Amino acid sequence: MTHMGKTRLEAFSDGVIAIIITIMVLELKVPHGEDLATLAPLVPVFLSYVLSFIYVGIYWNNHHHMLHACTRVTGGILWANLHFLFWLSLFPFATGWMGENHFAAGPCALYGAVLLAAAVAYYILQQTIIAAEGPGSPLKSAVGSDLKGKLSPAFYIAGIVSTFFVPWVALILYVLVALWWLVPDRRIERVLDTGR
Repeated sequence: MTHMGKTRLEAFSDGVIAIIITIMVLELKVPHGEDLATLAPLVPVFLSYVLSFIYVGIYWNNHHHMLHACTRVTGGILWANLHFLFWLSLFPFATGWMGENHFAAGPCALYGAVLLAAAVAYYILQQTIIAAEGPGSPLKSAVGSDLKGKLSPAFYIAGIVSTFFVPWVALILYVLVALWWLVPDRRIERVLDTGR
């Protein structure tokens, strides 16, 4: 049985992610007025955009590396990838709602729920690739125990819960996870380099 090459999967995913970023930036409405004070109401919208841009960038980067370690694409991988992209596609809505409502509890909780669902979907995609690759999967040896991947959802859940008590704690947790993942993750590169 022949399997689809990963080039189309990468191209499609890159296209969807580019559209997601474009939709998010369109939420930054140009204000009427020429003085700097007219920008003040946009600050929460801009800050939520920056956070989401960083998250989408992290996912794009890691997704690229993960597919680089993938040697074949199965039907299961295609569906797992679509599932992951579905949750990423909700970032513009969740980001816009949170920014427009100045980080209120409900929108912050929904934002955390979307972050959590995207993290779970990414993990499912990762495990689907590992299962398709078999016991000698380069991705499996690269991710190892995957402490960051397992702890991140716990931070998101804590953030979602905290929105109803101390909303700013949720934002701190969401930012901390983003900063944690911003640190370059070289695991996959190392494994692929040693395999050459």
